[in-house]
Amino acid sequence: MSSPAPDEIRSTCAYCGVGCGVLLRPDGNGGLAVRGDPDHPANRGRLCSKGLALGETLGLEGRLLAPRVNGLDTNWDSALDLVAGKFRQAIRDHGPDSVAFYVSGQMLTEDYYVANKLMKGFIGSANIDTNSRLCMASSVAGHRRAFGTDTVPGTYDDLEQADLIVLTGSNLAWCHPVLYQRILAAREKRGTKLVVIDPRRTASCDQADMHLKLRAGSDVALFNRLLAALYDGGALDAEYLRHVEGLGETLEAAFASDASVTGLTQEETAEFCDLWRSTERVVTIFSQGVNQSTTGTDKVNAILNCHLATGRIGKPGCGPFSVTGQPNAMGGREVGGLANVLACHLDIEDAAHRAAVRAFWGAPAMPGQHGLKAVDMFRAAGDGRIKALWIIHTNPAVTMPEAGAVRAAIEACDFTVVSDITAATDTARLADVLLPAAAWAEKDGTVTNSDRTISRQRAALPPPGQARPDWDILADAGRRMGWLSAFDYQSPAQIFREHAALSGIAADLGRDFDISGLADVSDDAYGALEPHRWPVSRRRRGGRFFADGQFFHADGKARMLPVRHQPPAETPGRQYPFRLNTGRIRDQWHTMTRTARSPRLSGHLAEPFAEIHPADADNLGIRPADLLRLHSPHGQAILRARITTDVQPGDLFVPIHWTGETAPSACIGTLVSASTDPVSGQPESKASVVAAERVQAAWFGFAVSSRPMAPQADYWAQSRTAAGYRAELAGLSQIRDLEAAARGMFGMADAKLQMMTDSRRGISRLAFLEDGKLQAALFLSPEPVSVMRDYLSGLPGKSAPWVLTGRVPAEKSDPGPTLCACFNVGVNTILDAIESDGLMSVEQIGAALNAGTNCGSCRPEIASLLENFPTRQAAE
Repeated sequence: MSSPAPDEIRSTCAYCGVGCGVLLRPDGNGGLAVRGDPDHPANRGRLCSKGLALGETLGLEGRLLAPRVNGLDTNWDSALDLVAGKFRQAIRDHGPDSVAFYVSGQMLTEDYYVANKLMKGFIGSANIDTNSRLCMASSVAGHRRAFGTDTVPGTYDDLEQADLIVLTGSNLAWCHPVLYQRILAAREKRGTKLVVIDPRRTASCDQADMHLKLRAGSDVALFNRLLAALYDGGALDAEYLRHVEGLGETLEAAFASDASVTGLTQEETAEFCDLWRSTERVVTIFSQGVNQSTTGTDKVNAILNCHLATGRIGKPGCGPFSVTGQPNAMGGREVGGLANVLACHLDIEDAAHRAAVRAFWGAPAMPGQHGLKAVDMFRAAGDGRIKALWIIHTNPAVTMPEAGAVRAAIEACDFTVVSDITAATDTARLADVLLPAAAWAEKDGTVTNSDRTISRQRAALPPPGQARPDWDILADAGRRMGWLSAFDYQSPAQIFREHAALSGIAADLGRDFDISGLADVSDDAYGALEPHRWPVSRRRRGGRFFADGQFFHADGKARMLPVRHQPPAETPGRQYPFRLNTGRIRDQWHTMTRTARSPRLSGHLAEPFAEIHPADADNLGIRPADLLRLHSPHGQAILRARITTDVQPGDLFVPIHWTGETAPSACIGTLVSASTDPVSGQPESKASVVAAERVQAAWFGFAVSSRPMAPQADYWAQSRTAAGYRAELAGLSQIRDLEAAARGMFGMADAKLQMMTDSRRGISRLAFLEDGKLQAALFLSPEPVSVMRDYLSGLPGKSAPWVLTGRVPAEKSDPGPTLCACFNVGVNTILDAIESDGLMSVEQIGAALNAGTNCGSCRPEIASLLENFPTRQAAE
């Protein structure tokens, strides 16, 4: 491998499960320059918009720098003595199952390992679960049922060797852009076919040969029909099926399946089945659209059935491929971060496995059954069964289904600890104790990506204040609870060696996960560790699984499972007529504690929205830019309406990212049902039912400010800009004292005010100045405010005598909303180039402006601009 520059540090990106390598260069002032690592096997130098903007998300603003107890800063001894004492007391008075850890795929493997060891081996409970339960638990369960253990069979190399790639329940173009670009490169080079299966048209459909717009939740019926067609077409691999059990009953269920429930035509279904059957090298990529369902495990097994029946698994360019959403979701699976498994893919309900782990750890106790999974864990906190709860690097008060009930449960819990980098999250605000943790660029350890590649994450900056690594915090708590030698860790390398040694024992017990070849790695060798795909052992190194027909059930065979279509748990009806789909957007991440700090990432889609079909919008009297109120049996939310044919009639799509910190009326978790898959425990986050109505607002507002705002409105959404902040606002009743309300919102009691009103039109505009420079401006109207938002957002801190006109001066230019976040190119900049330079293709625009030439996730939007030109109107 080539070497980075002398002042660069090789590390791994903080976002999705692609696991991209990055090169970090500290600037000496607490910041970093970030570029893609050309030698990392996952990304080969590419980064998406979020990865490129990592350097913009650092800094001490909002950082938690000292432990806090009941809102007051303290020292580590006082805080951890309290934590250890409260957990010991709960265990003594109520038993080990009265405490719980809720952890996160943001943790490094070494952090995860210590948390799992502390809870399962020494506290003696399996009440440790992870936010990965919300995104990939059904894949884990499906793998275990089919393969005997949680094995991802293939590698990223298969994407470039496949002749057909099927994306099902995965908007890869936005959620895993680097992988999508690898697919498009293979498509250009060797003609790879691409099929997208999704109820909604997404950016991933832009280059697809086929988009199957099936009904939500009907994946099992489609893949059952595929299996039947494979049998009818003579595509089953009789030789490979000698290694597989369950064919007969699985085929019986497949032939009994009614494919009409998918809503696809017979011709569409037949075309898909014929393409799959006639193409030898097929990779099926699946993600949250499959997993987040009350039948998610069955959906996974329906996919696996087709690959097992045809032997299209484990070979170059073949196989089912689960892609994960977090940087270390796989690492958490490997160390036992889920409540129903042990470390190294061992089974918690297997006595031999428990005995082996207990002996290895020298543990005083091991639970004999699985613990509380995420949904049940918070229910137990709410009803008093959980007395002490420790939440690490996640925000369940927003992200969990029925989030209002979860928030109440955390408040009701006797004692709650939160480890995080900031106190400014919905969850952290509920904690009794806050512990300052090291952030991404300050951590040292390993992560595992979606194709089993273990990469080093290396610290490029020192932790600020009293912040400490998670493994260190957890180990210190373990020592204070009385287990001195078991948690006497001095470095992440020491923890890694222990984990690797335990994996060798797991391999001897017939498990797949084995990195025992690294059990003796020195500190220096650990520091220099290159990306490597497990297994790494005396038996084998890296590569694919299952081409040889060797599986991990006791008889060495795989299992095909008979699965049958079952509809989502909730059914639309008169009271709740819409089906709610949830997901991510291109430039934001989880609850935006990191990405919301970057102005360019916030410039693409600056406020929460609900996509609604034109027919439904017409029925509800919804116009473009109206606000939409959604009701479910569990809560309500207000979002901006986006009228689009990308969703089907009767369906709505909403993004998951906004919180009480950024848009309190748009916390989508409050709408989502906590119904779960009975096998995996994963909630059904993509098929809840809701009602929708137009919000009859008394006023709408748009504001810009040089400093954070404190809006008092029924709806508001605030985002970062290069000059400060911008906000969308709306209220259900008129503002009595506009000047006082504006001064309070901006925190500008003494700033000079300029104000204009048009009582006939109901319009008011206010500007606050200091030393002749604009500090804040507020525009109010009875209709959605029509001003040049993106231009005005750049004015705070500048002289802007024309600001109250709401228009761009003739000699100025407005780039418009950010379309390409990688290169910060606005919509209007692209439209002007199309008009003035006669650009006719996405490629020409890329050559002229760079837009779309990096991660490529904006290319579908550029194509849409070209398609609609010259009928466009200037973007505002």
